[in-house]
Amino acid sequence: MKNGRRIAILSGGGDCPGINAVIRAVTKKAILQLGLEVIGIEDGFHGVIHNRCRKLEYDSVSGILTQGGTMLGTSKTANPYRYAIKKGNKLEFKDMSKTAVENINKLDIECLVCIGGDGTMGISHDLLRDGVPIIGVPKTIDNDLKGTDITFGFDSAVSIATEGIDRIHTTAESHHRVMIVEVMGHHAGWIALHSGIAGGGDIILIPEIPYKLDAIAEKVKERHRKGKRFSIVVVAEGAKPKGGNVVIRRVVKESSDPIRLGGIGFVLGEQIEKKTGVESRTVVMGHLQRGGTPTPFDRVLATRLGARAVDMIENKEFGYMVGVKGDSLISVHLKDVAKGPRLVPLDDPLIETARGVNTCFGD
Repeated sequence: MKNGRRIAILSGGGDCPGINAVIRAVTKKAILQLGLEVIGIEDGFHGVIHNRCRKLEYDSVSGILTQGGTMLGTSKTANPYRYAIKKGNKLEFKDMSKTAVENINKLDIECLVCIGGDGTMGISHDLLRDGVPIIGVPKTIDNDLKGTDITFGFDSAVSIATEGIDRIHTTAESHHRVMIVEVMGHHAGWIALHSGIAGGGDIILIPEIPYKLDAIAEKVKERHRKGKRFSIVVVAEGAKPKGGNVVIRRVVKESSDPIRLGGIGFVLGEQIEKKTGVESRTVVMGHLQRGGTPTPFDRVLATRLGARAVDMIENKEFGYMVGVKGDSLISVHLKDVAKGPRLVPLDDPLIETARGVNTCFGD
């Protein structure tokens, strides 16, 4: 440390490819260009509550560009403002934000860089109001964060989902089945839309367009009448029938977002089989979409975002997140990011493109 200045960095929420690339970019640029000391906070906001952190050296982050996940660990349940504490068999929630702020202040940092999605950015905004200087870096495979056109992790997830769809094609054709590929997407259908188009999905179901089972069945029958004895259905986990509800896999009470979706593919498979008489099978991509090495696109994007975050620290742009607008990087206030998920617009050009090549959205 050349000048006594110090920053800290953490990753919150679900893991995804590219987090390490951000950590690497922030650490290297902060050390090389600004002479800062960099502190890595472990396991997301758990680390600020329980004082779990370590110093990151230049060599600490060498060789992590291609690694998935996060070297610092992360958490989807650690919210300082609603922190889950087990007492016997009971689960209680306590406001630990004062402890978190005190611990951050003890680190004597001039900025906390938070890498995460809407949950992490929401907590970051709350910490900002409590006096913590924050800069956010957008991360989510769902690509549903307001204030940015794209988040790192999304391209990697789409690549993995598309490969899965590609591999399903041969089995679908060989056995003349309806093959359903369930991908992630709680509120937003970006992964299903992009991978469905890239993988040649015949039917794409997203949360933004409630589907009608009869419309899906008719599409399958239409393909059979034209000699196409198989169909590929790509469905986001948050898709639901018109007038119906999402399929809930489990409830994680200690989480700030307790509902875990999953299983819509199996429900849909049984329904399609009964409606059409065509044998159906379901594949859930699940956490495969989060894992593995990031794509080159995500490595570049994550590096750009991390490097820009350091520029924002130097310019004291606290309370903002690095965003992407077209080909440019912008600064977006955390209050705007925390307003809720960025959904697929019903007039999105990709939906029009998909419909133009006879893709069914179940409506």
